[in-house]
Amino acid sequence: MTLKLNVIIGSTRPGRSGPVVADWLYQTAVAHGMFAVELVDLREFNLPLLDEAAHPALRAYSNETTVRWSANVASADAYVFVTPEYDYFAPAALVNAVQTLLHEWAYKPAGVFSYGGVSGGLRGSQVLRQLLGNVNVHALPQTVSVPFFSQFIVDGVFRPSEQAQVGAITMLDELHKWARALKRLRDEQAMLAAAERVAA
Repeated sequence: MTLKLNVIIGSTRPGRSGPVVADWLYQTAVAHGMFAVELVDLREFNLPLLDEAAHPALRAYSNETTVRWSANVASADAYVFVTPEYDYFAPAALVNAVQTLLHEWAYKPAGVFSYGGVSGGLRGSQVLRQLLGNVNVHALPQTVSVPFFSQFIVDGVFRPSEQAQVGAITMLDELHKWARALKRLRDEQAMLAAAERVAA
């Protein structure tokens, strides 16, 4: 069984570098060979700011944008968020995307690949990991941060340091371990829920 990994571009602002960085991570994940990989651009979903009347726990979505986003998130067994930090925090569009849903994230692992200036986006990464934990995601401690990332973009192509490359592979290895374990857990829960419905 092939597990699915969504590589999510966390920035939606004009002039962003997220797609360039994420394309490298996408190619790295494909070459890693342990996942079916999809590159997901939040900008293409154009999610409004928390505009569903019902709480995400109810999954009673009324907007097509939410329905599309729900299906995309639910389709994955694991995630990597490729993100900068804004004002020492995760981008508002990414926070909104996480908070728009609830059950679709549950019992799945996520890694964070951050980029920025002197801190490499590490502060935003830590905030994001806390938020992911609150929606029942296992946020890996094996994050990767790339300080002064713009020096690694040459002719529109991201070519990170050897340390970042090794870190990305380590993160993908850990993601696969957790994705396999948590997929079994989700399958067991689904079978138990089905048995309870039959018994009722």
